[in-house]
Amino acid sequence: MSISLPEHFSEFAEARQQGFLAVKELKESGKKVCGTFCQYTPAEIILAAGLYSVGLCGKSAAPIKTAETRLPANLCPLIKASYGHALEDSCPYAYFSDIVVGETTCDGKKKMYELLGELKPMQVIHLPNLPDYERSLDMWITELRAFTRGLEEFTGEEITEDKLNEAIEWCNKERVQAARIYELGKYDPPAITGTHMRDVMEGEQYIFDRHRKYEKLKEILDQCEADWHAGQGPFAPDPCRPRIIISGAGLGGVAEKTVNVLEELGGAIVCYEGCSGISSRRRLVSEDRSRDPIVRIAEKYIEVPCAVVSPNTRRMEQVADTIDEWKADGVVSLTLHSCNPFAIETENIRRVCQRKGIPLLHIETDFTPGDEGQIRTRIEAYLEMIRKKKEEALYG
Repeated sequence: MSISLPEHFSEFAEARQQGFLAVKELKESGKKVCGTFCQYTPAEIILAAGLYSVGLCGKSAAPIKTAETRLPANLCPLIKASYGHALEDSCPYAYFSDIVVGETTCDGKKKMYELLGELKPMQVIHLPNLPDYERSLDMWITELRAFTRGLEEFTGEEITEDKLNEAIEWCNKERVQAARIYELGKYDPPAITGTHMRDVMEGEQYIFDRHRKYEKLKEILDQCEADWHAGQGPFAPDPCRPRIIISGAGLGGVAEKTVNVLEELGGAIVCYEGCSGISSRRRLVSEDRSRDPIVRIAEKYIEVPCAVVSPNTRRMEQVADTIDEWKADGVVSLTLHSCNPFAIETENIRRVCQRKGIPLLHIETDFTPGDEGQIRTRIEAYLEMIRKKKEEALYG
């Protein structure tokens, strides 16, 4: 069935390209831009500092050759692409960033930041990597206080408790709205495609007018729900359609040959579990103004179940809960070459899937062409296996 999409989907899908001029205009108006790489970076502190945040994760193979003049060839493609863009000034967001915030989610990024710091003012936030809440929280609070002082020195502006409290409340409002994107995947059939989920997740960080962005996204979400209730959702009813959860990190550079193909071949992506998935949207910062805002921010971000944490039991609990809540038939784990923390953790996700009685497909790839055919064949076989299992359960 041919369904017209909410008009603003195209705006989010093209936001990265359209944002090139927007970020230039920000700079020309005297605003300062902060480049970031990870959901661990506290958006509230950046907002309270009066900075405009933008994502810098590389999504293209084009700058990798330049990066490899200074970085190892067997490094994660996201790290190489991110550094290559900065090195050759080929990404406007990196070029116009006044300061870059890094976080120590892996050794490769941590060492790359040393070189990136030669090109841009940098602040690196050091993450706790053990799940001992009390010990990690104390260290994390200290780190975020240092981060706050660093941004104050850079901007020359005091980051007050009032500014932090206002930022907390606004960022929570945005998270609650963003979580609705994934909630649409709970419908049967889903009220949004996984491809359009990605468009919104990727595009929202390149729309710098937060209030306008909020209203545009509200229109999309309301329209998706209205269309579904009117029988005009993006998927035709099909009780045997495989419902898939996507797991992993750094998907921007590989979505076309993985995420897009999954739905092209008849699957429905119902939720994303990973760095920019449902977990970061559902965890809110306490709005109790009687408590120190830095402590409240720390409490929220320390719960991010990144693969840097070891042992990462919180993420495995999250995967199990997401499978149940979204009634998933399978999990597809997408990992980038040389992303060892997420690749190794896939084995634990496989065990969760086994307990839930659903199959896991692990795809390891990078930003270069050449493996599209093999990936498509594996996805096709995987979806066919799930569909056959559902048909047997329904029809015998």
